[in-house]
Amino acid sequence: MRILVVEDEANVIDFIEQGLKEEGYIVDVATDGELALEFAQTYPYDLIILDILLPKLDGRRVAQTLRSRGNSTPILMLTALDDVEDRVAGLDSGADDYLIKPFAYRELLARIRARTRSCGGDSAAANELQVADLRLDRLSRQVTRGEQEIELTSKEFALLEFFLRHPGQVLSRTQLGEHVWGHDYYNQSNVVDVYVGYLRRKIDDGQAMPLLHTVRGVGYKLSAEG
Repeated sequence: MRILVVEDEANVIDFIEQGLKEEGYIVDVATDGELALEFAQTYPYDLIILDILLPKLDGRRVAQTLRSRGNSTPILMLTALDDVEDRVAGLDSGADDYLIKPFAYRELLARIRARTRSCGGDSAAANELQVADLRLDRLSRQVTRGEQEIELTSKEFALLEFFLRHPGQVLSRTQLGEHVWGHDYYNQSNVVDVYVGYLRRKIDDGQAMPLLHTVRGVGYKLSAEG
């Protein structure tokens, strides 16, 4: 999952970004409201963590603008303002949830899981992705092919999850790189090809039916159709 963190306090950025990356999330950071709008309209995010007190545009105006543009990405609003009126104003501006600073990191993770579950439906199936006999559980982070469990690194898991969310679709190296590595992708020329190779060996080696296919000159796709 790719998350946009909109926050201007360096210590809070470090706290959130480090923790989310350790959990396997892809994280982009915007330090003011205008940059947040630019990022949110350019890249596909699964969740936006949005502070209220921001330079240039405050978080409420960011949320209002995104909603007016038809952007329905879930927004978790962070703030030190804890009056009922402030919480109501934040939710009315377009936020889906509200978390008061200071907060416990485990509560932040629980809120993220709750928001992403509600977007995919209430059933456990919303967190299970499958193509043929290849299955991925987003909550337990377990991957299996048939009866065999497959151990993946965090980047390999993120790459496979992105493929499974777009089954049969040809994904370019740029799409894969931006989603899994974020802005760091542009400093790593062949990282996508290297990791697709790692992933292919883990999910396809020894299997009668390969699932991960190269589309020459375009990119890659995950499909049982070949």
